[in-house]
Amino acid sequence: MTVAQPSDSVFIPSAVGSSTVGDYITLMKPGVMTLVVFTGLAGMLLAQTAGYEPIHWFQQILTLMCIALASGAGGAINMWYDRDIDAVMARTIRRPVPSGRIAPDDALAFGLFLSAASVMLMGLALNWVAAGILAGAIAFYVVIYTMWLKRRTPQNIVIGGAAGAFPPMIGWAAVTGDVSLQSVILFMIIFLWTPPHFWALALYRNGDYARAGVPMMPVVVGKPRTKNQMIVYTWLLVACTLALPALHMAGVLYTACAALLGAGFLYHVYQVKRDDSDKWPRKTFGFSIYYLFMLYTVMMIDGWLVQQHILP
Repeated sequence: MTVAQPSDSVFIPSAVGSSTVGDYITLMKPGVMTLVVFTGLAGMLLAQTAGYEPIHWFQQILTLMCIALASGAGGAINMWYDRDIDAVMARTIRRPVPSGRIAPDDALAFGLFLSAASVMLMGLALNWVAAGILAGAIAFYVVIYTMWLKRRTPQNIVIGGAAGAFPPMIGWAAVTGDVSLQSVILFMIIFLWTPPHFWALALYRNGDYARAGVPMMPVVVGKPRTKNQMIVYTWLLVACTLALPALHMAGVLYTACAALLGAGFLYHVYQVKRDDSDKWPRKTFGFSIYYLFMLYTVMMIDGWLVQQHILP
């Protein structure tokens, strides 16, 4: 497969106009940012319910701000680099760079500024362990995923998914100043969640990725093998979520909800395997977001209830 490379020769803006504040917000991928900040909050609060000394409320706000800025930085640089393929995909053609509302150089400069600002602020206001993980997350998303893996291998989202799995570990490190087994499990949950989540999208956006020359799993190995891989990763995900109670790191509320949510996710991916239409991939993509949100919400509630000795 011929892999597209970013080039101004293939970048043809579909519109020309002055940028707005809203365009720069869009450049930061606010939808992705919301989930990233939420899982970072979970890591921070879970560290505090695990018995670590809580950090000041202002430091908590700064932690979430740094995670948000870092996520926005990655989104901006990603849109700068992927402007050529974004211009030929229906899902992305209206983004600020391919539409011509923000110049590529401006998008890159904005992303680099946010990267430096978020890492420096995290290091100075919290600790350099959290800042180092934050810097690593940005570098992993921009260099490892966007620039190296995305256009070269169908395993792009498997390995590159690590970038989106760092936020709970960052939140944990902001409180504790270190990395522990529980924070690694929080990382692994999102790492294993990412492939079935993103492949569900890739299944019903298969044509977009094929036109852009991006070797997503359905494009390279076909839909049947992609669906089988979704099932494998979902089983691994469910097993990972149940590792927390098995290691006495979560209570009965989380255990019950994790099992029910996992059963729901497995039901969706098995329906994807049985149905050749786009119906179940679309449903599974939506459910996967709900799944992660609910899992981490219950995790935080469970941790607080156990800390207050309300639940065993």
